[in-house]
Amino acid sequence: MNPTTLLCLAAMCVSAAAEEVKSSTTTPAGTPGQVIAGVKTTAYTHDESDHIEYGARTAAGTPLKHGQIRSAAADWSIYPVGTVFQIQGDPSIYVVDDYGSALVGTKTIDLYKPTFGLMNNWGTRHVTIRVLKWGSFIRSLTILKPRAYKAWHVREMVARIESRPA
Repeated sequence: MNPTTLLCLAAMCVSAAAEEVKSSTTTPAGTPGQVIAGVKTTAYTHDESDHIEYGARTAAGTPLKHGQIRSAAADWSIYPVGTVFQIQGDPSIYVVDDYGSALVGTKTIDLYKPTFGLMNNWGTRHVTIRVLKWGSFIRSLTILKPRAYKAWHVREMVARIESRPA
């Protein structure tokens, strides 16, 4: 690449980064476009012992995704099912369609990876995300309530969602 092209690309990156910082200070919480810095992310795969019984399916009942659109797990009382976000510097789009007991009460997002190698390569990272669309607490409750009798973490998410201000 020639130096002029590199300078143009660098200028575009700086401009985009400045726009993200501006957005994070002007976009109210809970609205599309919200930028959240320092989000702890981990990774999981469908072959882990605690996920084997569910196979390659999400808690929302859909196949786990890993392509341009990717599955993510979170505490649905923080990031409700259907929340769509992007990680700064990553062109992929993530959709919260899964949850896990280790995530309840945390703001951690667990990113689906199709292999142990990719999962281990991700490790734990703190990232900046841009929420493209917030999911639905009502849809989260619709999925969670029938399962509440089975597990403490599901009961906890239901209680947290139900105690949210209207």
